Amino acid sequence: MVDNENPQQSFRSGYVSIVGRPNVGKSTLLNRILGQKIAITSPKPQTTRNRILGIHSFSGGQILFLDTPGIHAARGRLNKFMVDQALSACSEVDLVLFLVDADRRPGEGDDFILDVLRRGAAPVLLVLNKIDRIGKPALLPLIDTYAKKFPFQAIIPVSALKGDGIDELVAAVAARLPAGPSYYPSDMVTDLPERFIAAEMIREQVLRQTREEIPYGVAVTVETFEEKPERNLVVIGAVIHVERETHKRIIVGKGGATVRDIGRAARRDIEKLLDCRVFLEIFIRVDRNWTDSGRLLKEFGYE
Repeated sequence: MVDNENPQQSFRSGYVSIVGRPNVGKSTLLNRILGQKIAITSPKPQTTRNRILGIHSFSGGQILFLDTPGIHAARGRLNKFMVDQALSACSEVDLVLFLVDADRRPGEGDDFILDVLRRGAAPVLLVLNKIDRIGKPALLPLIDTYAKKFPFQAIIPVSALKGDGIDELVAAVAARLPAGPSYYPSDMVTDLPERFIAAEMIREQVLRQTREEIPYGVAVTVETFEEKPERNLVVIGAVIHVERETHKRIIVGKGGATVRDIGRAARRDIEKLLDCRVFLEIFIRVDRNWTDSGRLLKEFGYE
């Protein structure tokens, strides 16, 4: 019999879902644990749309983290897809990390997620994120409030942004993994194709550099991804899809300034990812009401 509190007894591995409301820092937490950026982040809610696999290998084990979209009241086909991605990640995993914002009191959205977790079989750790924003006197009552709501296996305060408590969190996860194989090579951090991450990095810059009404009607696809190893170069052709002509004009910006800024910032991030030079060409296309089109949602990768 394997003692789940002794990670040294055998090689351990398992799937761990990271769930929570929008904007609680799930992607920031995943990137911090991996020590590398694979999930995009922004101050705007609903940044993450797809379920993202992050692979953390350590001596004696491997944790397969699933970063999920924020769980929210879904309206429209795209939002329903996002919430389905998150809710399905709560089933058939070995452990769930329920991430909450430490400087915000629990609300109806948190209670809804807890109801979902009660119906599952996986043990749950509560992760109180953004503790750098609050003092200890405010943290202790919050821990008590959540402890009365659900039988968490552990409650762990962290700051994903600053790195506080991350080692303790990873140790707590590793201690609760079942014995299992190494699913991926130890140097892999995700199973996502590079072109998918490149598209997400472009979308991240749209989120960061445009006004509030724009990002939710934006998708990015990479149509060409040509490697030229003799020149240490990758040539990428990407399309930013928008729902309205007015959105296209905003993304283009005066004299093309906004789209140039988006491309410049995205190219820097993609070069760090690929560790080579990148030539990035961006086009903007209007696909009216794509967020409610089954065909276009599938074409853009939201199945």
